[in-house]
Amino acid sequence: MKLPADILDKAREAVQQIFVNQVPVSYVFHNMQHTLRVVQAVEEIASGENLSEEDLLAVKLAAWFHDTGYSRGYEGHEKLSAEIASDFCEHQGLEATITDKVKSCILATTMPQMPSNRLEEILCDADMAHLGSGRYEEASKLLRKELNQVFNKDIGKKAWRRTNILFLQMHKYFTPYAQQNYEPVKQAHLRALREKEAASRGTDIETPVGVITNVPDSGEPDSKVEAQSNPMQPKSSQHVSSSSEKNNKGKSANARTDRGIATMFRIMSENHVSLSQMADSKANIMISVNTIVLSILVSVLLGKLQYYPQFILPTAILAGVCLAAVIFAIRATRPNVTKGVFTEEDIRQKKVNLLFFGNFFKMELKEYEWAMKEMLNDGEYLYDSMIKDIYYLGKVLAKKYHFLRISYNVFMYGLILAVLSFAIAAFVGMS
Repeated sequence: MKLPADILDKAREAVQQIFVNQVPVSYVFHNMQHTLRVVQAVEEIASGENLSEEDLLAVKLAAWFHDTGYSRGYEGHEKLSAEIASDFCEHQGLEATITDKVKSCILATTMPQMPSNRLEEILCDADMAHLGSGRYEEASKLLRKELNQVFNKDIGKKAWRRTNILFLQMHKYFTPYAQQNYEPVKQAHLRALREKEAASRGTDIETPVGVITNVPDSGEPDSKVEAQSNPMQPKSSQHVSSSSEKNNKGKSANARTDRGIATMFRIMSENHVSLSQMADSKANIMISVNTIVLSILVSVLLGKLQYYPQFILPTAILAGVCLAAVIFAIRATRPNVTKGVFTEEDIRQKKVNLLFFGNFFKMELKEYEWAMKEMLNDGEYLYDSMIKDIYYLGKVLAKKYHFLRISYNVFMYGLILAVLSFAIAAFVGMS
């Protein structure tokens, strides 16, 4: 069958009449301008697909009529658009095969998009082309404005941004042309939105979690998800469902709780490490001072004691004090030797703390990787390990400071005793 040469011109005229006379002016996104851009995108994408004349006509007709259903209602506009397109094709005397292709392409734009052939993929990508174009921000604002006007909503900027982030993360292009030309730009828009979200929260952005249902084929996904909170509105016109909002609030609260827990563990670990470093420094001071005194005693006083026998006892006292102080200081810093191995059963029963190197330093890398993944996949095991790590760090610190206190006490009181004994010995010697 020979295709009518002017069929696309007639389609454009028919679609324009529908938008001018039947589509409300409040539809500031789903209008004739959007349709023109989709048709242009179809031509760009299809140019490298080597389509037959019939297929090219079908996908172009689908692009012209894909949003005409908004003239009859927001809900299920894809089905309404397909009916309008079918009536047009039959009126123009097109074969049923072309009409069926047109209808299937239009229906494929229903969210979530699930095209089953290349023609449907072309139209789906063309309908979402603005996601990967320089006019994404403008289009997003227009769709938000449209939803607010049509459904008397007041969608906030933050909620709109978060839902757009979710949609961009979930959306995918199907054709090689769109993947090469639109996808990089879309990813840039996604990064920009995530940066804005992170700045508004003052922290790293967390991916919003929700369910996209019946999003408008406009490609501005999020538009239709929130409005499900109002059961009187069409599902396809809704923006963020009340359940999604509750889930998001709950997940945000959980995220804040998780961050608070992580911050607590981090601060506690840092404090324990700092205290351990302080204890080691104090022990090193004690060891250094007393070893210097002992070296002086050995090198100087021991050779003179035969001439000053009255200083033998004071010297012995001082040497004993220094030696005892050094011993307790060393005990404060002496590391414990651990076996450094664990068994699979230990991991299954959550007995071993993988956060401490002494429990795994003799294990093979593969065994340790497996054990760590088991722990990371088990939140309870992970938290238990962190708690145990903090607890045993505290036990080690208690031991350190216990011996360190003994070392300092021995040095302090022993030094007093030694000085007094030297004074008494000197007084006795002079008398």
